[in-house]
Amino acid sequence: MSLEKAKPETPLENHSRELSDSLSSQELKSEPTVDHIRAATTGPGDQDHEWLTGFRLINIIGAVTLAIPHITTEFHSLDDIGWYGSAYQLASAAIQPLTGRVYASLCTKWSFVGFFAVFELGSLICGVATSSKMLIVGRAVAGMGASGILNGALTIIAACAPIQKRPTIVGLVMGVSQVGLAAGPLIGGALTQYTTWRWCFYINLPVGGLVAIMLAFVDVPELFPKKSFTKAIRTLPGQLDLIGFTLFAPSAIQLLLALQYGGNEYSWHSSQVIGLFCGAGATFIVFILWEYRQGDKAMIPFFIIRKRIVWSSSLSYGLLMAQVFCASWYLPIYFQAVKGKSPLTSGVYLLPSILAHLLTAMSSGKLVERVGYYLPFILISGVLTAIANGLLSTLAPHTSSGKWIGYQILLGAGRAIGMQMPIIAVQNVLPPPQIPVATALVIFSQMFAGALFLSFSNTILSNSLTTLIPIYSPSVNPQVVVNAGATGFRSAISASQLPGVLVAYADSVNRVFYLTVGMACTCFVFSCFMGWKDIRKKTEVENV
Repeated sequence: MSLEKAKPETPLENHSRELSDSLSSQELKSEPTVDHIRAATTGPGDQDHEWLTGFRLINIIGAVTLAIPHITTEFHSLDDIGWYGSAYQLASAAIQPLTGRVYASLCTKWSFVGFFAVFELGSLICGVATSSKMLIVGRAVAGMGASGILNGALTIIAACAPIQKRPTIVGLVMGVSQVGLAAGPLIGGALTQYTTWRWCFYINLPVGGLVAIMLAFVDVPELFPKKSFTKAIRTLPGQLDLIGFTLFAPSAIQLLLALQYGGNEYSWHSSQVIGLFCGAGATFIVFILWEYRQGDKAMIPFFIIRKRIVWSSSLSYGLLMAQVFCASWYLPIYFQAVKGKSPLTSGVYLLPSILAHLLTAMSSGKLVERVGYYLPFILISGVLTAIANGLLSTLAPHTSSGKWIGYQILLGAGRAIGMQMPIIAVQNVLPPPQIPVATALVIFSQMFAGALFLSFSNTILSNSLTTLIPIYSPSVNPQVVVNAGATGFRSAISASQLPGVLVAYADSVNRVFYLTVGMACTCFVFSCFMGWKDIRKKTEVENV
């Protein structure tokens, strides 16, 4: 079906009546068709939907919060990251858009449990790995499972709580998940230092058992009626757009590999990197043409992604989350390289941003429920994160503790204010059948932007060190410092050369924060397009 033929011609009132009539029959008392997914107008706040309260709600929210991967999302506890982190990232990013179709087609609860089981299997493989290749495979399997966990958690929340009560819950879940991301270096470093790196993976297994127990005997409501499992599983391949997936996955993987290899294993003008960029571009063009031909059956339907609320929320969320990735990566580098602290201590030094993030994420959700509008919060977030990143770009070898603590508090609070707003915006406006697909797109923007800007940041740091070390410490070979890493270069140079290298390292990290300032400003711009909607009122779904 082409996009031109797939237009919602029915008025809102008539279509709601038709959808209700169709769902009353046994044949369609299940998963809506593609046309229903496109044109359904039953909003998330319907009065006849069974919203959960009390113990059932607390139990489900606790389970999905525990299930979100924490420590191994960004794996810092092994000295040789290499493919251990890349395999997880590539697998998760490539499969992410497909998870929206899975949640739109199959039972939400068991789809979530299935993705989490795959993540647990990956963690087990990593924990018992006897070779580097086995560990890489385990990380890839874990990434495949993790791709659907956060999307599933947010979809479950949308089915359990009305939009008016959702900001606080989403703020709690996302606050804890992002605290887990930021605390990865701290917890992973402690486990590695005092036990073994394998516990970075083993620790996920008892959590999995607890999640299974919490969800086993609880009925999770659905956003909209679906087919029985036996019927849905037979029609699932046709719903997933597997051809689109086989085009999208290699395109995304080639691009991420090009960014990872460029300036590291190969030069940017090498045939390997150029070939990967060309391959990614060519495959993506074919993917776009195929998705256009598929119309509403596409893995990433154009009628959803072209909605202003979807593309603006995705871009805002991606840029905001990319700042989280960069800060959680390069602040420890500053503490280890410039301040000379251990990996564990550098993790402790991140506590100001972690605690500020957690407290603000929960309180901002409650404020949104009272105020009713999410747009002011994401705009304030853009402003505060721009200021905080600007302050962090002034870090020097002798910056006092009071300053870097204060800068981190502002950064953690600023990003937490707006973290859940893109999710709330999408769930507030779109009809239930579109929420899983749209949420998957928003979550994909987090992974893709994180990978993209971490690669840019790495290039900035390496190139800056190569440029600045000859200025501040002319007798030092820059490549020696770059190859030695943040914790090893001190033993590769003399004491007299160290002060100049520290200044060069601090200035190089500062240049990374120049990039995050730009990301925050761009996030502010895209946030302006998210619309002025009151979540306290039942809003009529429309094209925005």
